[in-house]
Amino acid sequence: MNILLVAATKSEVEPLLKEFVKDPAEADFNLGRLRVKCLISGVGMFATTFAIAKELSTQQYDLAINAGIAGSFDRHFTLGQVLHVTDDNFADFGVEDGNQFISMNDLGLGLNHYEPIDPNLKSSSLDRIAKARAITVNKVHGDEMSISATTARLNPQLESMEGAAFFYACSQFSLPSIQIRAVSNYVERRNRDQWNIPLAIDNLNQFLCTFMKDLA
Repeated sequence: MNILLVAATKSEVEPLLKEFVKDPAEADFNLGRLRVKCLISGVGMFATTFAIAKELSTQQYDLAINAGIAGSFDRHFTLGQVLHVTDDNFADFGVEDGNQFISMNDLGLGLNHYEPIDPNLKSSSLDRIAKARAITVNKVHGDEMSISATTARLNPQLESMEGAAFFYACSQFSLPSIQIRAVSNYVERRNRDQWNIPLAIDNLNQFLCTFMKDLA
């Protein structure tokens, strides 16, 4: 099975690479029947879409995995919790009409909502983690009024800057995909003292290692 592992930054998947990659200069590895290529796309929806489209225009894969950290609107999720994102929205893709937001989907000019093509995998580790709804943003939320408005409009649980772009790019190539996110912070007024990025990255990579072994 050929797998494309996509991460915005190398730090988000570095523990996984240290576990499986023999040559520090490389970012690809083999594990059992798996052939895994790690693609560091860069941060944001534009970099993600371009990087994936460029890769898939010349290479074929059986599965794409997007792995990274995320902010959580949902306080029921704990910091460090690993989640399976099953639908994602371009949250700010649309127009404003006074204090009303109109999505591209409602305008009939595009799609805001994307879901992955189901890879139909048998994985006990994937089955054990909770599913989540996410939004993808150009501007990370950090204002109480905008958080309230977005929550009322979309009722998201997580936010990232790449997820919906990942689903979009994979859908254009009919590639089955999975998005895995670990909670690094809650969506609130920006307060880095309350974040726990190391815990999120550690838990994310522990899950990825187990998941890869499941597939192998």
